[in-house]
Amino acid sequence: MKQILSALVENRSGVLARISGLFARRGFNIDSLAVGETEDPTISRMTIVVDGDDSVVEQVEKQLNKLVDVIKVKRLDTAATTRRELLLIKVAVGAQKRGEVIDIARVMDAKIVDISATTLTIELCDRPERVTLMTDLLSPYKVREVARTGTVALEKGAGDINYRP
Repeated sequence: MKQILSALVENRSGVLARISGLFARRGFNIDSLAVGETEDPTISRMTIVVDGDDSVVEQVEKQLNKLVDVIKVKRLDTAATTRRELLLIKVAVGAQKRGEVIDIARVMDAKIVDISATTLTIELCDRPERVTLMTDLLSPYKVREVARTGTVALEKGAGDINYRP
């Protein structure tokens, strides 16, 4: 079962390597990892998606909390989060099929961000399952390149992970 961990960490060099190393040493696979600066430039937020049962994820959470650079870790309930992922996908498509691909992009509320005589590049920012649907819908066409950011997530409502009172 995929689970989401949100971690606030010190924004300095080596932190990402130490955290990913922790996962590697324990044989845990990271399905998705997104890192970015928070409202405080000295702190970064990591959104980590892992596949495992509650006991495995609890163990990972405890190990993360032991790292010096980690300020706070919280497991997020997927039903109570706002999740997004960015997809850029380049499709090789000639004039005859171009309209079909544009229609798929339009139905999915995606944007055409680059167009050439032989390719279309499409951008979609949406829930991870819709991003996967978009890649599935475009798979019958010649997909040349795919770039996905990984999941970023925040708790819905007033709940948050902030370390400040």
